[in-house]
This record gives sequence, C-alpha cells and structure tokens, in this order.
Amino acid sequence: MYDIIGSLVVCREPLKQIQEAITSFLHTQMNVKLYVIDNSPDDQIHEVCNDRRIVYIFNGRNLGFAAGHNIAMKLSLNEAAYHVVLNPDVYFAPGVLEKLFAFASGRPEVGLLMPKVLNPDGSIQYLCKRLPAPSDLLLRRFLPGVLQPLVEGRLAQYELRDQDYNTTLSVPFLSGCFMMISCTALAQVGIFDERYFMYMEDVDISRRIHQRFKTIYFPEVAIYHCYAKGSYHSARLMMYHMKSAWRYFRKWGWYRDAERANINQEDSAGVM
Repeated sequence: MYDIIGSLVVCREPLKQIQEAITSFLHTQMNVKLYVIDNSPDDQIHEVCNDRRIVYIFNGRNLGFAAGHNIAMKLSLNEAAYHVVLNPDVYFAPGVLEKLFAFASGRPEVGLLMPKVLNPDGSIQYLCKRLPAPSDLLLRRFLPGVLQPLVEGRLAQYELRDQDYNTTLSVPFLSGCFMMISCTALAQVGIFDERYFMYMEDVDISRRIHQRFKTIYFPEVAIYHCYAKGSYHSARLMMYHMKSAWRYFRKWGWYRDAERANINQEDSAGVM
C-alpha cells in the first residue's frame, strides 16, 4: 500500500511547469506514486517522467480533466490511503504532503483536504466556496468590472471571504487544483463524473464527498497555483465552462436545490 498516489493530467502545458509540479510531488520520503496522464497530441513530456515512482500514460488526444484523472483513480483506488489530484500549474515545498497526511490519517471522517492556495506573489486565492447557484457563476464570469462592486457582497459570501482563511474550515466546495481525497471516500461516492469535460467536476465531487465525509480546508500548509483562468480568455474554454455548468445544474437543480440551500446556510466552522 502506498501512502499517497497522485495524478497529474497534462495537455500542452510548458515542460518546465510540468516538471516543477512533478518535482514538488515526488520530493518526499513518503511511499508515493504519481500517474502522469498525457492528453497532448505528442509524448514530448515523456522525457521528464523518468523517475521510478512515475507511471506515464499517453492518450494521444484530449480526454478532458475528469476522464484523465479517472484513469489513475481506477488503477490506484485499492493501492493507497489517499489520492492527490494535482494541476500542472501547481508547485509546493517539501513537507506539504507529510503535514496533510498526518492531519488526515487520524481523522477517518475527513474525506477531502485542500491546503491554502497562494498566487506566485504570495497573495491568497479565495478557492474555498459555498455551493454555487446559477447566479453566482453568471455574476463572476459575465458581469462587467464596473458593475461588480454592486454584487461584491454576494461574491464575497460565495467565496467564503467572511471566514478566516488562516483557520481550518469545513467547506462544501474545494478547488480541483489540489485535492487530497481519502480512497475510502472515493470507494463510497465514486470518482469524477466524466460528463464534465472540463470545469465543475471539482464542485460535483466535493459535493458528493461532503454528503458523507468532512471536506476540509487546511491552511497550515500552502501551495502555489499559477491560476490562468483560461475560460476568461478563451472562447473555446468558456464554452466548456458553460456546458459543464449546464450539466451540473441539470444534475443537482437550478434554483430549486434544497440541499444546496441547507448546506450554504450552515456556517463554516473551525475544525480542531
């Protein structure tokens, strides 16, 4: 049994960036394995996957974020205590995995952990969120900048800015840029829903885990995330985001979603 198995899904990202993510994950004395799932049209990154702890899988086409990570999850579900979903634009110092593992290991009720997420300049990324309503996504994505001050309170509430980001919190939606998931939780709630090609799959799996386990923001360790916000700059990625949002709300409910209302009314609380 491994302590942690990770999965990294790549598709045409810069080689240096991918190498930094790989190095961050493997810089540990823990018993780990990393699946690198390559959705690129060629296998150029194979050259940086020469560590014995890496399993490189080349797909030759873009299967999407959820389907890519699921390849690794299906192979590793019974081989590790925890599975880490890792973005190629993430990097972190040695010791992060150890501290996350130490916190989760004595708490079987914890199904999902996310550390503090910082921009490369050290500023905070507000990636702890309540479950979204359609209006939350529309306001964040499409409201012109000059009008955003009119709804800052609503957006701040959605991003849990009314909570202390230096405190361990119970959060119903944690970002997919770095997810440490209990394999026990995965066995019970299932892996990523592959109907989401890209975007919203992290909301969906966070929500399913939150129904049965604790989903925890753990700020005692931090990672760095380049966070390109691709759908804000690419019409193609924006369409992926819109299609995934439509699928998510069709699955869970648009404005009539009693579970969302109940979860979002609960105050996030510090967790010892």
